[in-house]
Amino acid sequence: MKKIKINRWLFVLLMPVFFFACNNKKIQPQVKAALYTCPMPADSFFSDKPGKCPKCGMELIKVNDTVAQANHENAALSKEEVTGYTCPMHPQIHSDTAGTCSICGMQLEKIKSATEPNAVSMEALLKPANEQVVASVPMVHMVDREENIEMEAYGFITYDTRQAGVIAANVAGRIEKLYVSYRFQHIDKGQKIMDIYSPELGTAQQNLLFLLKNDPANTVLINAAKQKLLLLGMGNQQLNQVMRLAKPAFTITVYSNYSGHIHESSSDAKMITASTSAMKDAALVTEELPLKEGMYVQKGQSLFSVFNPTKAWAVINIFAGQAAMVKLGDKVRITPETAPQKDFRAAISYIEPFYRAGSKTLSARVYFDNAALKIPIGSQVKAAIFAGNRTASWLPEEAVLSLGLDKVVFVRSGESFAARKIATGIINKHLIQVLSGLQENEAVAANAQYLVDSESFIKTN
Repeated sequence: MKKIKINRWLFVLLMPVFFFACNNKKIQPQVKAALYTCPMPADSFFSDKPGKCPKCGMELIKVNDTVAQANHENAALSKEEVTGYTCPMHPQIHSDTAGTCSICGMQLEKIKSATEPNAVSMEALLKPANEQVVASVPMVHMVDREENIEMEAYGFITYDTRQAGVIAANVAGRIEKLYVSYRFQHIDKGQKIMDIYSPELGTAQQNLLFLLKNDPANTVLINAAKQKLLLLGMGNQQLNQVMRLAKPAFTITVYSNYSGHIHESSSDAKMITASTSAMKDAALVTEELPLKEGMYVQKGQSLFSVFNPTKAWAVINIFAGQAAMVKLGDKVRITPETAPQKDFRAAISYIEPFYRAGSKTLSARVYFDNAALKIPIGSQVKAAIFAGNRTASWLPEEAVLSLGLDKVVFVRSGESFAARKIATGIINKHLIQVLSGLQENEAVAANAQYLVDSESFIKTN
């Protein structure tokens, strides 16, 4: 009994000591464990022990409590669930309740956190890939506005064939003397081209001299003989000289009635009228002419053609998608690639009513005076065609997929995108005109190429 009392007293004495020790332990400052992180900010990895980053393998570095706390807070914020509704086309529109967008009228969608996957129904996933596509891509709307139509086209400078001339032989005979020797040789109006020996010309001169000597009063026959010589190509100066000397000239000189570059005139002549490839071959420039001294020519034969480089036109190639916008009289700015400082303004003078063989472009001609500009024939040019303003419904060109004759867009339909055929018009500045098949409040994929399966065809409604 006495032993039990002693133990009780001992317990009473030790209780204050025990409580004091416990309270003293609580007020001791806690020592926070060191925090380590990856030196690459993109990894955002933290650990209470040194080591290597499991993402990139770099050695972890020690950070202070302030940085660690900030990083932990940012991580916590990123994991918070975002609430509210927004427009998929206009992210600036926010609402606490469901409804429609005040700008485009689309149904508002619930804002989801970055880590939450998009919910897609099994029905949408089981749709054929060539009918509907489940994807998360940017979207655009069709916009109605007025566009200033300014198209870029390319072409080249060539001779104005309206100014071309032909040098022909009025009599049959032999070429005694040839005064031109190579292609593209420049000649002037009135310059000698060749001397032709012609027995027919000699006979006509002898008839005239016989009339002048034996029947000078017969003016009717004399005038007829003179006219025949003029029709055979003899000039008035030569005719007067024959009458003054009373001696026939058995050669006749052929003069040029045009100024410009000379070309051979034959069925297989390589003229520069529709292509500039010939200009790149230097041999064609210096190649000799096929006509030689001693050759015979026929009466009425076309000997040479003369093209005037001061009278030229620019042939502009217009793509099929732009041809509907171009019309006669549209202003054009032409910039030669060989001399950009010689750009000039003109107007479309003629549009060819056909597509050339092997070409998918329509050609338009721009006539201009090349006397002052002196742009070399065959020069490549860039043209800016101003076709005026046009009000229409436009989509970015990337949003429309071409299937040959058909044009397709991917329209958002609930949880996925459905392919739809539309009618399109002109193309201008990476915008394509929509004629029909799409409503203003319908959203389409901004880039249709992202939604195309390369191993399947696209089925449209």
